[in-house]
Amino acid sequence: MPLNDERPTSTSTVASEDQNSDTESSERCDSLTSSSDVDCSRQSFASDSSSKHNSPSCSPPKTLTLDEVMASARDLSNLSLAHEIVVNRNFHLEPPDLPQNSLEKKVKDMVHKAFWDCLESELNDDPPEYDYAIKLLDEIRDTLLSFLNPGANRLRTQIMEVLDMDLIRQQADNNAVDIQGLVSYIINTMGKFCAPVRDDEIKKLKENSGNLVTLFKEIFRVLDLMKMDMVNFTIQSLRPELQRQSVEYERAKFQSILERTPSALDHTNEWIKSSIEEATQIMPPSDKSSNSGQSGKPLPGPTLVLNTAYIRLLTWDESKGPLPETLMTDEVRLQEMQRSIQLYQAVASVLLIVYSSIGGAVSGLPTLVERLKKMTAVLLEGMHSADFNLTEALGNVSAQICCEVNKSLAERNFPALPTELQETLKGQICDITQENNPIRTLVEGRVQQYFRVVLASTNSHRTPPPVPPGLGLIQSELMGLGVSFVNLVNFNKKVYGPFYVSILKNLLFIDMPAPAPQNGIIQGPPSSPLESK
Repeated sequence: MPLNDERPTSTSTVASEDQNSDTESSERCDSLTSSSDVDCSRQSFASDSSSKHNSPSCSPPKTLTLDEVMASARDLSNLSLAHEIVVNRNFHLEPPDLPQNSLEKKVKDMVHKAFWDCLESELNDDPPEYDYAIKLLDEIRDTLLSFLNPGANRLRTQIMEVLDMDLIRQQADNNAVDIQGLVSYIINTMGKFCAPVRDDEIKKLKENSGNLVTLFKEIFRVLDLMKMDMVNFTIQSLRPELQRQSVEYERAKFQSILERTPSALDHTNEWIKSSIEEATQIMPPSDKSSNSGQSGKPLPGPTLVLNTAYIRLLTWDESKGPLPETLMTDEVRLQEMQRSIQLYQAVASVLLIVYSSIGGAVSGLPTLVERLKKMTAVLLEGMHSADFNLTEALGNVSAQICCEVNKSLAERNFPALPTELQETLKGQICDITQENNPIRTLVEGRVQQYFRVVLASTNSHRTPPPVPPGLGLIQSELMGLGVSFVNLVNFNKKVYGPFYVSILKNLLFIDMPAPAPQNGIIQGPPSSPLESK
């Protein structure tokens, strides 16, 4: 909360560049993770040692009561809110904006109109009545007092003395109340408390000396904005403390949900289980020969399984199932990453086709290539939407590319592209809508390869690795997405690592033979840490 003589800066219009957000996220990951292994995952998968919030626990299936369901919903809401405050530096609350034709808005407008009509009717009586006006003054006083720090005794006393409801009621009974004077005091006091961004609103209130009903309406509108400013200021103030406590807090909240709802890890279990087969296929040959379970099948390491599972999130199809429960708080961020990757894969495919078809016309012209890239990205924006006509958009892209290239050739006194070549280029670009298109397959494969390298690197959240050949045209965008993705993964591992350890222990080592005693000591299976950058 701001000091009495301070005015909080506005946070309702907070905005920053994505690069700054990634930098802050990277710094936070530095403080939460080390360059080696996640602390909570250093324990052996065979170890039974645990401590509070470091080991997931479940209860047997049971029927949930309404109170338990509501408690879990509150925990999930608090978990989501805390997570958003920590990971999203631009997070802020906005005043509610009801849909124009919604029933709720219609009812709200009707009730408000009825109240303001009653207030206007009372003030127009002869002599005036002040019952509704006094109720408003009482509510305004409580709002002003809520802006004060607990130690602001002088201002608190002043507000209580000027807006003394008992005295105002006595004055109203004797038709001696100075409503205009009280309103002027309220506006001046609001000017002391408001953020600088509300100075213009206060100025307008001071200049509004007309209808009292209109003035009261505006006062309450500005007070609502000031409340939102105060909430956002409080969020900013709490963010550093939440960042220090975020891992333990989120883990504890999820543990409480799991204790009430034992099925809260079902989708996570399936997500990891279905990633084991894929991880087995991409295992290095040397690991396949050395790691095997009781059945003799290759046994992928837990780090490879988890990294494979995270990579699958980048192409997650929500129509085939919901996200894992441990990633629900990052659902919006993952969707944004998916859409960005999808967009820039298409951009890279288009530009590779341009280079392979008419490379001589664009080689050595980085400005032209950058213009073609931006133009393609703009024309393909929104390609994730179900109603987006990708074939038509790619046709427009090819037409614009030919136009830009011909314009560049004319400026250098070269002939335009032949019509046949332009038609061939358009056909090749439109063909990337086919799933088996070789250019599209190549780009998507190398993008997946890049993100695997990012997750496997120990310092990728600080210095992202170089992109594979063929993706240099989208290098800056891909590196930015890589940093954002690895920061998300690192934080998720830090919070939910113990839950993943328990799942992986059951899935990977449940069928392993009992270790033979050596020198009278039973040797457990080797420790398999979950690595993190």
